[in-house]
Amino acid sequence: MNNFKALKTKFNAQGYRCTPQRQLIFEIFQTLPTGNHLSAESLHLLLLERGSAMSLSTVYRILKIMTKMGILREVELAQAQKHYELNTISTHHHIVCVQCHQIVEFENKSVLQQGLKQVETIGLQLINCKFTLHTICPKALDMGWPTISSNWVCPGFTTIVEE
Repeated sequence: MNNFKALKTKFNAQGYRCTPQRQLIFEIFQTLPTGNHLSAESLHLLLLERGSAMSLSTVYRILKIMTKMGILREVELAQAQKHYELNTISTHHHIVCVQCHQIVEFENKSVLQQGLKQVETIGLQLINCKFTLHTICPKALDMGWPTISSNWVCPGFTTIVEE
């Protein structure tokens, strides 16, 4: 979905209006760097920085609608908050450090293929595939995890994950 006309068509087809607030949220997700995820609160702060007076409750409602419609994908990472990203055709997965919350995305077609095989065996239809590995990064281990402070910030996390 590369333009607002397609977005408006999708909203209308599912019985929703494509309001300026929904368009703005879609624009923010479209311009996020790859691998970035937003919580409702962080999205709300971005909107405030852009001069929008949208309330946090409106942000939550829009995120719920856009997730239900399949425009956004809800991702539960290490943090207690839910995060959101554009629901793209490529299915990617996440590796998350539960201490510093660093996220590495990776693609692995065998995860999706195994999921498809399982759901087809029992006669279901796959609508989404999310796989998250919860980990501890080497820096947190070196600092003595799990006894380090919960607000400790990892100085760096550089891992490349390939299929």
